[in-house]
Amino acid sequence: MNFPAEWQPLVDQAASALRALALDETAKERFCNDPLLRPYMHKVSQRYVAGQTVDDALRRVERIIARGHAASAEYMGESVRDEAFAMAETEVFMELVRAIGQRNLNCSVSFDLSHVGSLVDSELGYHNARRIALAAAEINREVMISMEAIERADAIYAIYTRLHREDDLRNVGITVPAKRHRTAQDLPALMKLPGRIRLVKGAFQEQEDVAYARNSPELATAYRRYAQELLLSGHKCSIATHDRGIQANISDLILQERIDPRWFEFESLIGLGTEQIDALQARGFPTREYAVFGQEHFLYVLNRIAEEPVRVYQAIIDVMA
Repeated sequence: MNFPAEWQPLVDQAASALRALALDETAKERFCNDPLLRPYMHKVSQRYVAGQTVDDALRRVERIIARGHAASAEYMGESVRDEAFAMAETEVFMELVRAIGQRNLNCSVSFDLSHVGSLVDSELGYHNARRIALAAAEINREVMISMEAIERADAIYAIYTRLHREDDLRNVGITVPAKRHRTAQDLPALMKLPGRIRLVKGAFQEQEDVAYARNSPELATAYRRYAQELLLSGHKCSIATHDRGIQANISDLILQERIDPRWFEFESLIGLGTEQIDALQARGFPTREYAVFGQEHFLYVLNRIAEEPVRVYQAIIDVMA
């Protein structure tokens, strides 16, 4: 949405405040567990979250598939610092993979490495990611490792690389944020591995010395450049953006270069850009819609609202409904 120019500094401040709040673990604990605040958080989240259980998520996945899209499901959570809890959360992902296989759904699985133990110990994170990936490989499904705060990027890329080089798990993909300056060096290295690369703009609040501003023309230019590099290389990729201008540019490139649809897809999040992803699917492009579930939706929902602060008004409407 385009605001009057004089509003833009205030809009940017609102987005920054929401992203900072999303990373505040004390605030997260309060909103998610306070009996007075929790019901309001759930009301706001319903627009963006598929439910709280595996069954909830797969019901939404079935609706996504019925509309002609592939799906991806993620059990939300991050920053786990207790080994027993990380192991228990990993079992939910294992349950999710089994259910996808039993129902033969065209659905990948996404997760944060910090959700399955990488902050407890990198070896634990690797071990649990490997378990999920092996289970998904048995049913011929992809898993996608999500990106997290920039200080975790090296560890995430290291585990991703290890899953390919040590375990040959070609069904494991990685999420790469176009906004980070380091992506100019990271992307060529990641393209040497066969896993799908999910290109996103990047939702995290980061300093200008390490990342482009969220709404900057520099970020849009970088995203287009990286997307073109991926598509022309023939590397498997997901074009994961709701930016209509970028979608139009990339779809024109795909048609012009006659790029094989086996190697790319457009991806959208539930509650955002539904009409856009449906329109791309109607034009014959491969598409995927991403459904998240669970109770740990604080960071996720605030980042979704921050991407377009006018959604604050929608959140107020949802709370009052």
